Order: sequence, then C-alpha cells, then structure tokens
Amino acid sequence: MADDRKRLGRSGWLLPVLLLLGACAGTAKVPVETLTRPDVAAVLTEPSVLDVYDPLERFNRGVYEFNARFDRYVFLPAVRAYEFITPNFVQNRVADFIRHLSEPFTFANSLLQGRGPRAGRAATRFIVNTLFTLGLYDLAGARGIEGRPEDFGQTLGVWGVGDGPYLVLPILGPSNLRDATGTGVTAGTWFVAIPPDISTTLAYRLTTFGLFPIDTRRRTEFRYFGTDSPFEYELVRLLYTEKRRFEIAN
Repeated sequence: MADDRKRLGRSGWLLPVLLLLGACAGTAKVPVETLTRPDVAAVLTEPSVLDVYDPLERFNRGVYEFNARFDRYVFLPAVRAYEFITPNFVQNRVADFIRHLSEPFTFANSLLQGRGPRAGRAATRFIVNTLFTLGLYDLAGARGIEGRPEDFGQTLGVWGVGDGPYLVLPILGPSNLRDATGTGVTAGTWFVAIPPDISTTLAYRLTTFGLFPIDTRRRTEFRYFGTDSPFEYELVRLLYTEKRRFEIAN
C-alpha cells in the first residue's frame, strides 16, 4: 500500500491532467504523442494504478461503443434541440427540480449509512425547497445548505460490499456490479412509490424517460471519443472507480 502511494505521488501531477482531459473534457484534445511518451506510458501501464477488475472487458467495450453511437445520434441531438427551444431559466428550474427529487433518496441512504447530520441536511433541503419554491429553485443551496447526493450503491459500499466487476451499462454508462444493483434498487423504489394513476400518464412518461434524461445529459460535460486518446476506455474506467471510492469514503 505504501509503495502504491509513493508511485501515485510520483505521478501526482500527471494523473489528474490525464483523467480530466481524457475522461471529463467536453471538447479538449489530448495528442496521441503525449499519451505515448515514455513517462506517460509508464503511468498508464502501472498495474497498481490502473488495475480495475474488468473480466467482462470485451462485452463492456461493445456497450461502450454502442453508448457512443447512441450519444452521437440520439442523446446529443435531443440535448441540442432541448437547448434551442427552452430558455435558460426553464432549463435551470428543471435541473433544480431533478436534484430536488433526489433528496428523499439522499435522506434515506444517509440514515442507512449512519450519517445523521447528512440525513438532517437532506431533510432540511427538501422541506425548505418544497415549502418555498416547490422544488423549482434551490433556495436552501443559495442559503448555504448545499446538497450532497447519496445513493444505494454508496450505502452498500459503506456496509463493506466490494465493487465487484466493472460494468458499462447501456445508455447509463460506467458502473460496477455493486452500483448497478444500487441503481436497480433505487429504480424499483421509485416505481413502487409513484401511484399508478400518475405513473401511467403520458406526461409522467415523457418527463421521466424524456425530459429528465435529456437534462441530465445536458449537464454532463463528458463527450465520447472527445480526446482522440487510445486509452479513453481505461481512463473512464479508472476515473469512475476512483470517484466512487472517494464518494464512499467521504
């Protein structure tokens, strides 16, 4: 473990740059010659740094390619159309409302994790924003009560459940067996919680399966193959894994 930290320390200036440019940047380009430099290649091939359990890599890469095509030909055109016809003010209200709907899940998962103060913060945010803005504006955040989402995948991680194999989910993107299970539990809970007379309406379906995913994609800067990096799959895999470990630990 100590040796791993030393190796990470020696490459500390390099990994954040590669990860941010290689997996998060919207349109930034990372020259291939940069990624094939000996010092960079040493980091990218260091097992202790990039060793993520991925026994389904061939399948995952196929799904990754599918997601890239879906993103290019379906998701992003829908996002551009949404941005064209919807004023910024409305876009912001939709984004705030989506975040608002996640607060009960954050509250429940914070309690399951034994994090009382975090659960209290989620409850406060939900009550304040519901009473004063119907969830359409993050008044609590504007007053310094910032949100911090918690999901069931994180809860399982806090309980000691390991990542399991890395997975790339269709449309949803990077995940692992633990987090995919958490996503399924959350989706099932949402399905049960919504009364049938609401969930069967056209407005609900258009909102849940249309507006909400489009707005979420709009707020996600990542663009598939936006770096020209031959290591993009590995970088995304590593970034997701490390991000989740950080979220669980904190």
